[in-house]
Amino acid sequence: MQVRAVATRADLERFHRFPWTIYRGDPHWVPPLLAERRELVDPRRNPFFEHAEVELFLATEGDEVRGRIAAIHNRRHLETHKDGAGFFGLFECVNEPAVATALFKAAGGFLASRGLQVMRGPANLSVNDDIGLLVEGFEAPPTIMMPYNPAYYQKLVEGCGFQKAMDLIAYRGDASKPIPERAARAIELCQRRFKFRIRPIEMNKFDSDLEKIHQVYTQAWQDNWGAVAMTRKEFEHSAKQLKWVVAPELCLLAEVGDEIAGFSLTLPDFNQVQIHLNGRLFPFGFLKALWFKRQINAVRVITLGVLPKFRHMGIDNAFYCESWKRANALGMPRAEMSWILETNAAMNNALLNLGFTLSKRYRVYDRLLVT
Repeated sequence: MQVRAVATRADLERFHRFPWTIYRGDPHWVPPLLAERRELVDPRRNPFFEHAEVELFLATEGDEVRGRIAAIHNRRHLETHKDGAGFFGLFECVNEPAVATALFKAAGGFLASRGLQVMRGPANLSVNDDIGLLVEGFEAPPTIMMPYNPAYYQKLVEGCGFQKAMDLIAYRGDASKPIPERAARAIELCQRRFKFRIRPIEMNKFDSDLEKIHQVYTQAWQDNWGAVAMTRKEFEHSAKQLKWVVAPELCLLAEVGDEIAGFSLTLPDFNQVQIHLNGRLFPFGFLKALWFKRQINAVRVITLGVLPKFRHMGIDNAFYCESWKRANALGMPRAEMSWILETNAAMNNALLNLGFTLSKRYRVYDRLLVT
């Protein structure tokens, strides 16, 4: 067996297609769109590479791929947190500790050579993409933009010396059930007292609303563990990718007077479509997508933030309530809220009070690098 950096287009294609080997026969795996995965690691098309370096590695035995991994040197993360952390991601591996050990050795060597002290992950490619290793909740497919992996990955990763850094929690709710009366009454009282309003994004004012959303995005999470604000180019790139799956009714802004106070984005769970496409939209996947899109019955609350000066007004609960009602009206009563830091007591308690239940747990790991 050998581990080597991806150097050719053929290597890169093998890197992208390897997950089909790992997940063959797994009914809960959602094949990624190959075009999207190619764009993710393309420095010419992904603005993430303006402040990051990524090295891709393949583990092979003869002509057979046995594993893959990405080593990620994110300078913007280092400027923000100054913690000496590099990242690993896009990790896929057969159930053999020797292969995992070799992959982490290669990724760690790349990061250590750049003066980094910690290897953290998995992150594909950053905290603003899908992040964490699934360690609890294997009974159902992941929702849109959430990771998935075999249960044995936890043993492989921890067997290579990684220790828990943070857990990320996913909650499940049922919007067809009425909002608990006490919670609904509290939200109504907060709206009257603090005079905020919740409204959907206005497509005829898309650019100005997008500017407000970016303002929230760069300020609302700046103190959170691991948070790194997207650059404007990254933000616009992400918005462009999501535009065709966004339901405007579920993209909500909170305003107090003329000021933006918060933002919430809920997406139809396009994974319910993507699971049927086998990684391709064209030539026939697009027709399948149109068919299965009409059958989506679930949403994911993908992000929710309130600017610091407007916190403790109940805006977060109002977002949950409004998203709940709107998703149900669109025929999408199943809802996932993800992800929430395990240390975020306020949000965890708010979701439990609204009747949500913990459905999945994702873990981010750290390992010291030997220099």
